[in-house]
Amino acid sequence: MASLADSFLADLDELSDNEAYPEEENAEAVGMEEIGDDDMPDLESLNYDDLDSVSKLQKTQRYNDIMQKVEDALQKGTDFSNQGSILEEDPEYQLIVDCNALSVDIENEIIIIHNFIRDKYRLKFPELESLVHHPIDYARVVQKIGNEMDLTLVDLEGLLPSAIIMVISVTASTTSGKPLSEENLVKTIEACERALTLDAAKKKVLEFVESRMGYIAPNLSAIVGSAVASKLMGTAGGLGALAKMPACNVQLLGAKRKNLAGFSTATSQFRVGYLEQTDVFQSTPPALRTRACRLIAAKSTLAARIDSIRGDPTGKAGRSLLEEIRKKIEKWQEPPPAKLPKPLPVPDFEPKKKRGGRRLRKMKERYAQTDMMKLANRMQFGVPEESSLGDGLGEGYGMLGQAGSGKLRVSTAPSKLAAKVAKKFKEKSYGSSGATSGLTSSLAFTPVQGIELSNPQAHGNLLGSGTQSTYFSETGTFSKIKRT
Repeated sequence: MASLADSFLADLDELSDNEAYPEEENAEAVGMEEIGDDDMPDLESLNYDDLDSVSKLQKTQRYNDIMQKVEDALQKGTDFSNQGSILEEDPEYQLIVDCNALSVDIENEIIIIHNFIRDKYRLKFPELESLVHHPIDYARVVQKIGNEMDLTLVDLEGLLPSAIIMVISVTASTTSGKPLSEENLVKTIEACERALTLDAAKKKVLEFVESRMGYIAPNLSAIVGSAVASKLMGTAGGLGALAKMPACNVQLLGAKRKNLAGFSTATSQFRVGYLEQTDVFQSTPPALRTRACRLIAAKSTLAARIDSIRGDPTGKAGRSLLEEIRKKIEKWQEPPPAKLPKPLPVPDFEPKKKRGGRRLRKMKERYAQTDMMKLANRMQFGVPEESSLGDGLGEGYGMLGQAGSGKLRVSTAPSKLAAKVAKKFKEKSYGSSGATSGLTSSLAFTPVQGIELSNPQAHGNLLGSGTQSTYFSETGTFSKIKRT
């Protein structure tokens, strides 16, 4: 038993050694941007009763310094005195990069405060979070309603559409919530005010960035807009880093990896970053958005490279690239050209030159299909054909031999050419009266073949008149010619 316990202890020690430094194994996964890591805080932080322990961004020195610089820059206006200098050395360029990073932090902070308000106000109106999804709209509605149970006394016009206001009023009349305590109500209203303040600060930061993007990156702003261009620059780390980045990576800037909790990724949406916020992408049909995103990313990379070297401060190159993008997307949406019916060829009324004459007729007769070949190519229904090897094996004979005789013979029709030649060279018969003797017979007895069929008139034809009857006759004599 002691040895078994020692082995268990050794295994536990090994497990503790492997789990002592888990950060080294997951060092690369720490930098990945996920919805559950960056945008959403831990669940434990949402249960805090103190708002200051949850939202800490407004009390940081970085937030206050950037907002002060932004306000001073907006009051000062646009200064183009440093237009010929290098962008990285421009103080406004560095301020734009800091503003982009701050805008992302403000968005995360608003989500944290939204969760805090939702947890506190759920006791009073639990159905409201399913009716109003946007964090800022939710904070405005909660601030407007407060602890009022009868929503007919609350004016929500201007905050939400009229249809949603009607649904909220009907739902509030049947809700199971109860009025909040004075302490929770104060915390909830304070959180709403903080969320609205952060939203106003975010709008101010974006206003400053958009006002300066026309000077920093005019061509990129012409394609994707000032807001999207500022986000791309902030995520990439500046205009120079964005210009050096390939188009396939520009397409994924701002894309967040979704946690599917074990479900299949086959139905997950195509990963698009900040480029999905552009007007060109939103106006493209859903079936073509994947191709459009690749096209926008490629043209945006070209525009960023033009802006990085100050190639076209007027933004004309960016506007021409945007027009090219729109023309290509319109070309994709055109239906394919209709298939035209193929016309028939022009008829040729001229007589074709073909060889004729006796030589052609002989050739046709030589290669013509005989009656035997025709019968061999035919089959009679329900009657098995004979074959060379039997049982259907070998070459089939078709209808040969099925006429009733059982033999593979076909009576050949007389050839026209042969009949014509025989008629031309037919021997003429002389002096035959056509009478037949009654003693003649068609049977002849020969020692070789026995009984043989013979023509009794053949010998009579040979004994006709003329030279053949006298000179070649066995009974006749030679003619005697008297010499003078």
